[in-house]
Amino acid sequence: MLLWPLLVSGSQGAAVSTAAAVQLINREKGVLIDVSEPEEFAKAHAAGARNIPFGQIEGHKALPSNKALPLVLVCPTGARAGRAAGMLRKLGYEKAQVLAGGLKAWREANLPVERAA
Repeated sequence: MLLWPLLVSGSQGAAVSTAAAVQLINREKGVLIDVSEPEEFAKAHAAGARNIPFGQIEGHKALPSNKALPLVLVCPTGARAGRAAGMLRKLGYEKAQVLAGGLKAWREANLPVERAA
């Protein structure tokens, strides 16, 4: 059990804190991508996030064409975001990273959360 966080973080690749994610978005034009299903996204998501469901990530039109931009991937817990980041890195998005702690960490950092109307 004690090794679980190491195993999980290793499979996700780079994970960034909420503060680091905000810096990437504000300073490096990072793109916040929520890989939740549309129903989950409608309930609550990080403000400004693009919704690209995990199952539709490959070749989705909402992905930036500039593969050098940092991508910060988020989902409710971070599990799907980790798998999505791995997929995107294989597709050439070398700066695809996971928001550590997912949407829960975003909320705990008192960052803005939106709900669909």
